[in-house]
Amino acid sequence: MKSQDILVLFKILCITRAAAGELLLHPAASQQHAGWSDEAWEEGGSWEAGQLRQIDDLNEAEKRREYLFSVRGLSASLGISKSEINNCITRCLNVNLAKISRINQRIEVNKKTLFNFIRYGLRLVFPVKPAELTRGIPTTFSAPVLQGSLYSAGDFMLVWPDPLGKEMGLSIAPLYKSVPFAVRQDPELYACLALLDAVRIGNPREMKLALEKLEDKLFNDNV
Repeated sequence: MKSQDILVLFKILCITRAAAGELLLHPAASQQHAGWSDEAWEEGGSWEAGQLRQIDDLNEAEKRREYLFSVRGLSASLGISKSEINNCITRCLNVNLAKISRINQRIEVNKKTLFNFIRYGLRLVFPVKPAELTRGIPTTFSAPVLQGSLYSAGDFMLVWPDPLGKEMGLSIAPLYKSVPFAVRQDPELYACLALLDAVRIGNPREMKLALEKLEDKLFNDNV
């Protein structure tokens, strides 16, 4: 398994949740997840840019969903090559983290297996420690998904290094190098990856709360 496999799995989960709700939103509409400069949203508006938007026409919406689930769509929205997306999917299928849907032949995430790996193996396989002070996108307890839930007075903010980031904090190596690009395309993916970082850090209080929130996101479609 490689770290980008986890990124691909969570992107598929986010697309699945959006598709289930029949509403694909442009990420700029969700102000609560902003952790970067406004200029980050100015590039393009095409499907290739991986940006989500509301689509009223049902036929167009179905085409959009098919694109998002495709290797090409995943590659565009995650900043990972198409060949590596294929490799990620193959690895996930081989270890039962993903399966092929009998209904529509799309890739589906094995949520229970994924959650067990996150709970017991993520911080051991992909550990991380804060490094130098830099500008970036807030993550772990500094991200919007955990703000207000944890109080870390006196602690430095933790960020993924990114020149478009609005905050200064201690650098956290993202799960994969394209994470700053990927989260600008999808606020829900941003929330999930920030929670994963809280698990990777391994501090008991952050880890406990992050696991609870991740469990809700995996198994509760209303969260």
